[in-house]
Amino acid sequence: MIGGVLFGCINHFLLLGVSLSATTVGLYLTPFCKTAVLLVIMMSVFGISMGLLDTGGNVLILDLWGDEGAPHMQALHFSFALGAFLAPLLAKLAWGTSASTQNHTEPDFDLLMLNGSSEATSDSLFAVPEDMNLLWAYASIGTYVLVVSVFLFGLFCKKSSRQEKATVSAQEARRAKYHWALLCLLFIFFFFYVGAEVTYGSYVFSFATTHVGMKESEAAGLNSIFWGTFAACRGLAIFFATFLKPGTMIVLCNIGSLTSSLFLVLFDKSPLCLWIATSVYGASMAATFPSGISWIEQYTSISGKSAAFFVIGAALGEMAIPAIIGILQGHYPDLPVVLYTGLGSATFTAVLFPVMYKLATLPLGHQPKGRKSEDQRALLSSSELNDCEEESEEEDAEKWNEMDFEVVEMSDPMQESARDTTGEVLREPTPEASDHFLSKAYFSVSSSDPLVNHQDKRD
Repeated sequence: MIGGVLFGCINHFLLLGVSLSATTVGLYLTPFCKTAVLLVIMMSVFGISMGLLDTGGNVLILDLWGDEGAPHMQALHFSFALGAFLAPLLAKLAWGTSASTQNHTEPDFDLLMLNGSSEATSDSLFAVPEDMNLLWAYASIGTYVLVVSVFLFGLFCKKSSRQEKATVSAQEARRAKYHWALLCLLFIFFFFYVGAEVTYGSYVFSFATTHVGMKESEAAGLNSIFWGTFAACRGLAIFFATFLKPGTMIVLCNIGSLTSSLFLVLFDKSPLCLWIATSVYGASMAATFPSGISWIEQYTSISGKSAAFFVIGAALGEMAIPAIIGILQGHYPDLPVVLYTGLGSATFTAVLFPVMYKLATLPLGHQPKGRKSEDQRALLSSSELNDCEEESEEEDAEKWNEMDFEVVEMSDPMQESARDTTGEVLREPTPEASDHFLSKAYFSVSSSDPLVNHQDKRD
């Protein structure tokens, strides 16, 4: 919510650069935290930064490319998926050796470690971590984020205020009749879509081990294939977005999600079906969110507040639905509540999108009589602008003609012959004489005056 307000009054590059700078500070200080309070503060910094990035990144892509930015939007969200896929691998490399050595089972040793840690936390708020691999993991990611923030600050220095004003005026010119209704429906759409995505990615490991009876190594592979196909298909969506419309991609994603979640519910005990349907489900969920943002931009302009509105819907779905499903799964352990959630969400989004499409295209075919649309006004304003430009060109031509005649009167002795010819034309007003006079006067003036030669070149 705060990001939507800030992006309406502060430069996008500046705000994103400040956000990433705060993230860099948090990444550098997190390994040194020795109290839970400091760790909560650092996690809050990350949460604020992610909120600004979710809003500002989408708004920035739409601000730069508008309704032609579908491939760029897919590339932006592919970077999210790629980072989410690579960061756990980096964390595993950092925690791999230390976790195995600290996996002790003696209760006396655990009590000694707890007492030692409590004494260490009481002495100081910050301390160097014992595991240096953990420190280098956070430091490397923090350095990468710092470099990106420097580039954003450089773009802020290069960005001109005139371009920002032109972009704002262009966005205000295109506004759908049912602007807020579309945003509310998109809010609900992203609420269920993101909620189902995070729910399945979070609980598929537990579901596979408890309900299907898989080993932990197999369940971990199932979780990896979900996020792996998710990231891979977001990368492929960059290519598909160049020749497929965002609405078409949303329909294809809805069909894949609905089909795969239906098979998951029907064959919930089959490990083979779980592997295949999970990979298809992850691939189908990949391009929905960026395609939804690119789709809504085709019908109405998206400002910072508008983007923050449906991003809040996605964040609420990410927070509320996994918590609710976790409680329900605990009360009904024999039912595949996680799979029912995916099927219900896919069904709801598949029904909701045609309603959104109908509402978005309704003003194009059902406009009241006597009322001009925004596009017609834009066309009229552009035609008036062209008329003004033509009038200004005609005035310039008249000024040049007046200058030509003044130059003729002040030119060399050849004006005497031109006057004599003029007299003859007045006495004998025939077409042949008038043509002879015009051609002679033109060549005499053009050969003697450089200004007229310049005018001929312009014509």
